[in-house]
Amino acid sequence: MKVFVCQRCGECCKGESTVSLSPEEREQIARFLGLSLQEFMDRFTEVKGAHRVEMKTKDGYCIFYDQTKRLCAIHPVKPAKCKEWPFPEIIFNDETNFQIIKSSCKGLEKFSFMDIQQIKNLTK
Repeated sequence: MKVFVCQRCGECCKGESTVSLSPEEREQIARFLGLSLQEFMDRFTEVKGAHRVEMKTKDGYCIFYDQTKRLCAIHPVKPAKCKEWPFPEIIFNDETNFQIIKSSCKGLEKFSFMDIQQIKNLTK
């Protein structure tokens, strides 16, 4: 069986927007950074809509992605959506979804949809 190995390319951290943060994730990241919740919110997040809070971006990447080191600066407390990537539930449901995600993740280059199905069966 193939084993996924992150290539640290940063493609999953790239884009004009990032993942939404739950209130618990905001508190956890603020604590990790040694900041008050308000200071964290002011410096590192953007409010989008009535209830959506996202991390800011810098140079087209999540503000916490260090392009030089190719690492997440908040890795131990990164949001749930980041932790599950590149294996969100939709990757297992449809080959088209798998191909879309595969195209943006170098770690999946050698995987087939059948490989992904085997991984899903192991996690049941």
